[in-house]
Amino acid sequence: MHRNKKRGGFSIVEVLFGISIFVVIMLALTMFSRNTWLYNSFVTGGLSNVDNIRQALKTMTAEIRTASTAETGAYVISQATITTFTFYSDIDSDQIKEKVRYFLDNGQLKKGLIEPTGSPLTYNPANEVISTLIYNVTNASTFEFYDKNYDGTTAPLPTPVDIASVRLIKINVAIDKDPNHAPVTNTFSTQVSIRNLKDNL
Repeated sequence: MHRNKKRGGFSIVEVLFGISIFVVIMLALTMFSRNTWLYNSFVTGGLSNVDNIRQALKTMTAEIRTASTAETGAYVISQATITTFTFYSDIDSDQIKEKVRYFLDNGQLKKGLIEPTGSPLTYNPANEVISTLIYNVTNASTFEFYDKNYDGTTAPLPTPVDIASVRLIKINVAIDKDPNHAPVTNTFSTQVSIRNLKDNL
């Protein structure tokens, strides 16, 4: 007499099918986790950049607004180009004007500072201390300069800039943390008039 015997366990096909489903689920979860992490990093990085940029522009605005004649008697503005703005201002409230240089260099917005030394006081370029204010700056970032006729729509002064005509400075900072990924480039702008040169602005 023959009896039907049921085989226990799973067949090889069933095991492979189960493993395949498990692998697919794990890959989906991994991709979801990766995308979530990337999104969070972009959002966090973007917010951090915004705060840094706003603080940097706030500082720049305050320092430019109070620009005045150098300790050597040199004119308020030393240099004004699309990538550099140099002026004199007492930025540390010590009653002595420092030479301040804001400039774009290799994807960064930097600040150069020279404290006058000697007797009589002079601004020695060798004493310039350079710091980086903003990273990931694109070529779309610029300094623009306007004269007393600026009305909000006036074109900036042509290059080379007539320094004696400058009354208002517009700073445009374009940021792109990673050109190959979102978010897209963000541009921040601010404008400031020099109090000691103010005409009808």
